[in-house]
Amino acid sequence: MQIYADNAATTALSPKVLEAMTPYLTEVFGNPSSLYRIGAKAKDAVEAARAEIAELIGAKNANEIYFTSGGSEADNWAIKGVCKMLKLKGKNHIITTRFEHHAVLHVCEGLAKEGFEVTYLDVYENGIVKPEDVKSAIKDTTALVTVMYANNEIGTIQPIAEIGRICREAGVLFHTDAVQAMGNVPINVEEECIDLLSLTGHKFHGPKGCGALYVRRGVRIANLIDGGAQERSKRAGTENVAGIVGLAKALELAVSTMDERRERLTKMRNRLIDGLLNIEKSRLNGDRDSRLPGNVNMCFEGIEGESLLLKLDLAGVSASSGSACTSGSLDPSHVLLSLGLPHEIAHGSLRLSFSDDNTEEEIDYLLKVIPETVSYLRSFSPLWDKIKSE
Repeated sequence: MQIYADNAATTALSPKVLEAMTPYLTEVFGNPSSLYRIGAKAKDAVEAARAEIAELIGAKNANEIYFTSGGSEADNWAIKGVCKMLKLKGKNHIITTRFEHHAVLHVCEGLAKEGFEVTYLDVYENGIVKPEDVKSAIKDTTALVTVMYANNEIGTIQPIAEIGRICREAGVLFHTDAVQAMGNVPINVEEECIDLLSLTGHKFHGPKGCGALYVRRGVRIANLIDGGAQERSKRAGTENVAGIVGLAKALELAVSTMDERRERLTKMRNRLIDGLLNIEKSRLNGDRDSRLPGNVNMCFEGIEGESLLLKLDLAGVSASSGSACTSGSLDPSHVLLSLGLPHEIAHGSLRLSFSDDNTEEEIDYLLKVIPETVSYLRSFSPLWDKIKSE
């Protein structure tokens, strides 16, 4: 059996999304900035997609949506764009968390070298930020609070609405990286007091290379890419028309099927967690209930995560030990370390993430092959022998 269980890294393109995109790859291929007919048709498609996405996330105005090349660009633009503008007003403080995606953490590290002060909030053993910590960290010089909606490795969902209200009351801008959450949990930027939000299509069966940044009307943000008048002169570059159409279609499909999908995936997720916790010296990482419906992140003491992944791949299972963006690193996950796990346990992690393409039969297979693989790897592990003898 072949099982794809790394949907947090990327998802398969939906056939319906491909169907929606195809005309803009073959027939209506014009540049949206052109005045002739196929250019105008392409422009109409971009604006229709913009309006659709705005409605799906609860934005008041379609012009609050700016298209990007993906989530990393959206995160970079949101943070750098806000901080560049507010630094002129003496705002040089950023609040974030210790377990953000590197598209946020590395930007904050770069801004720290430019004189910004960065406060990194703890996420505790359950992987959830405490809103009161956000409130306590805000000060007169705070330019931005940026907290991810749901963690990309352990899937924990953050109290975004509460954090948003705290920021709004304090007059501080609030950005959330919603790359993992979008299409998996209900999101309304107005109701949750979100000022800026990042998303990308390939996490919910849309195309790679196309994302969006929501910027609430009235929020001033500096350009990240200059060179053209696209996106109301805020983000230069010829629009990826097919990708934009696919992004909107994928989000429409994800939102319309969300309730049924969440219920089914949550049942599958819980059954897998219960089974894997029967393995000796195993642990679930992050809160069990406040997590994405298709996310299971486990640690198994006495083994290396890389060995587990390679052995599972031979058994037909595609999974990961953490973020795909750091898969070449030999260091333990910064997310797991932020939970307080020691290095030797964090090294033995496994992330399984599911979509509506996965089945109950696949869960059955995982419940068979993962315990067998863990047992096999422990059979010649000196570390496991040491753990057992203690």
